Amino acid sequence: MNQPTQQTVQTIQQTVRLTTAEALVRYLIAQQIVQDDLPGSPVGPLFPGVLAIFGHGNVTSLGHSLQVHRDEIPVWRAQNEQGMGLAAAAFAKARRRRQVMVATSSIGPGATNMVTAAAVAMSNRLPVLFISGDTFTSRLPDPVLQQVEHRGAPGLTVNDTFVPVVQYWDRIDHPAQLLGSLPQLVGTLLDPADCGPAFLGLPQDVAATAYDYPVSFFEPRRHEIARPRPDLGQLARAAEAIRAARRPVIIAGGGVHYSLAEAELAALAERYSIPVVETVAGRSSLLAEHPCHAGAIGVTGADAANDVVTQADLVLAVGTRLQDFTTSSWTGFAPQARIVTLNAARFDALKHHSVPVVGDARESLTALDALLSEPPHAWSVAPDWAGRAARAATELRALITARTTPDGVWPPSYAQVVGAVREVAEPDDYVMTAAGGLPGELNITWRSTGIATFDCEYGFSCMGYETAGAWGAAFARPEDVVFSLVGDGSYLMLNSEIYSSVLSGRKFVLVVCDNGGFAVIERLQRNQGGQSYNNMLADSRGPGANVRVDFAAHARALGAQAIEVASMADLDAALRVARAADRTTVVVTRVRADDWTEGSAFWQVGVPEVSERAEVRAARTAHEAGMAGQRRGV
Repeated sequence: MNQPTQQTVQTIQQTVRLTTAEALVRYLIAQQIVQDDLPGSPVGPLFPGVLAIFGHGNVTSLGHSLQVHRDEIPVWRAQNEQGMGLAAAAFAKARRRRQVMVATSSIGPGATNMVTAAAVAMSNRLPVLFISGDTFTSRLPDPVLQQVEHRGAPGLTVNDTFVPVVQYWDRIDHPAQLLGSLPQLVGTLLDPADCGPAFLGLPQDVAATAYDYPVSFFEPRRHEIARPRPDLGQLARAAEAIRAARRPVIIAGGGVHYSLAEAELAALAERYSIPVVETVAGRSSLLAEHPCHAGAIGVTGADAANDVVTQADLVLAVGTRLQDFTTSSWTGFAPQARIVTLNAARFDALKHHSVPVVGDARESLTALDALLSEPPHAWSVAPDWAGRAARAATELRALITARTTPDGVWPPSYAQVVGAVREVAEPDDYVMTAAGGLPGELNITWRSTGIATFDCEYGFSCMGYETAGAWGAAFARPEDVVFSLVGDGSYLMLNSEIYSSVLSGRKFVLVVCDNGGFAVIERLQRNQGGQSYNNMLADSRGPGANVRVDFAAHARALGAQAIEVASMADLDAALRVARAADRTTVVVTRVRADDWTEGSAFWQVGVPEVSERAEVRAARTAHEAGMAGQRRGV
């Protein structure tokens, strides 16, 4: 056995005295990532930047170290802690989980503002590193400014609220804890199965405390995202189930993007003429013109795509967590259809008693393709099923044309606005939305001309993501233009990162669709037998119902260029100006409050079982009829 040389021992034992905050920053800088596992893939920083709002919990130690290393890990000033967390999540999605933004706040409200953003990242399985200041471990100055005291748990702080909404949580109570915590934290951020946000709490006294760290801890580390290969037995059982099917369909989820598996998905679908439908997170896995592309699935999907799924005798779910909007609350599949799941996460692969394949999507698809084509088991779909995607695509194109073509009436529908943006956007431009009625419009009527160019945040459906997320996506895609569509309600909820984009020079195009309130929730309210109440401005309590926000003036006040339009010709011209502009541009248009592109898919919501209103009783009857087709987990 070789003995370590004296020089090796000296290197291992060499230390440098640093504060905890300085050690944290140096470690983050040292982390590098290979963008793919192909030969010659570029290498870049794992943590390319920090979105920060400084306060007394993070400015004096962490802030000092970030300033010292400003050329190695740049800091970008945000205006709202939730906004910067949402921007970090959107950045991770646009980078396909290949890089991670840091979001740091002070203690107290700065930290709790980020909790919602952490939940967005958690539900969407996106890596973000949240770092917040914390109270003193000594507790000598307690209660400090912004501290929430718990009489029966003095060690509890508001930072504990992150525990349910992150995949990794730690409070650094001693400088040496970084040595064990940071590698585990990075491992979580990069884990294909357990990927999600991570949180570090930095007590103010610990952040400022010095410690003798091993020099080797700060040596550059090059990471590659693992591609766990599927179990051969699981693959064989999945192949057997697929061979028994005659009318299969593939559901492409967000995992297709994160595995960079779009080409393998297309190859498998083409080889066997399998229709492919997409989840909200999986949109733009195939180009709209691909012969196997059948459209978006589920509650925000098109009937053409949902009909394919209801007729399928096998569902191959790739990289999806099978959310209720994907499965139409588990009423969207044929009762006897088998489900085969390919997923890096065991938790998702085992849902609804599926035939599971736990592994990387790209590797699993490649291996499955080889098994299905292997003689003497060569397999094909039913002859009449081979053209099923084309028939759905034809129906979908007709719907899109009908819905997006201007009809000469002003204001336009959401769909007509989507059509106008599609006409102006280049193939690799990036389109985004999050909440309200726009997800349904974009999922159905947007035709993707570039792979991985679509982001509808519908894991948490967080209002405000449209604006803050567009700022984050602009960091991730500097060569393309980011178009984000937002309703008036979401704009009012969180708009301050418009100024962040101007300040940082990260431009995007924000299209504000003003329908006078929370129109999509008002639609749900009325569709389930209720009366319009407290959603639209017109039926809100108070004397200001007739006052409308001047969104263009507001956006200009935040430093953006703003254009208000009054015709479809104006809208087209404004979008072209916005795309060519050198800074963030906000295009404002009124839209119809009751003109929706929607399918007939079922969605389970809480409809009252008893009511004095006949409309509610009728809605309950319809709801129970829809529930009759719900799968019970088998």
